[in-house]
Amino acid sequence: MTDASAGPRGQQRVVPGAVAAVRAIAELSGSIVARAAARGVTIAIAESLTGGLVAATLVRTPGASGVLRLGVVAYATEMKHEVLRVPASLLAERGPVDADVAIAMARGVRELAATDRATCTIGVATTGVAGPGPQDGHPPGEFHIGIEVETVAGRVVGSSSHQATGDREAVRGAALLAALRHLDEALRRSDLQTHSESTP
Repeated sequence: MTDASAGPRGQQRVVPGAVAAVRAIAELSGSIVARAAARGVTIAIAESLTGGLVAATLVRTPGASGVLRLGVVAYATEMKHEVLRVPASLLAERGPVDADVAIAMARGVRELAATDRATCTIGVATTGVAGPGPQDGHPPGEFHIGIEVETVAGRVVGSSSHQATGDREAVRGAALLAALRHLDEALRRSDLQTHSESTP
């Protein structure tokens, strides 16, 4: 995420809003990793428009290896089906830029992260249009976050839809922040299913 722009004679001018966003992202990431590690919660991430940005942000935080089980960048629509098992009928009906597709991506990556020795507590996903132009009738800046959480009573899903402004990096940064906020909210639940084993 860009936090400065060129000023007179090539000097860098700090953009306060961007600096605040960078700070919020760093604080959220650190809190997510610390709380997930403390509770034995594991996370898997499926990304489209963010292109690995969510996973990379969590990985910058020490201790992420005990929390993050899997990150998948399924940029092409067919990869959302072939890798993440998003139903072909859903993709054909709605296209890839859709809240239900984001939920299906979150479910798919969480299931991929499950092995015979451990499962994965939270799956989160991003999909949307970074720009600069529209895609399949969706305007640039539209994006959706999907999440699936394993609780002691079963799976719980949720999503949110957003319209961001700015260039590609601004849109991707907004999607990153929204995904982290979904993870933060999920980790506030008292009924999460926890797991003692994690990826080394």
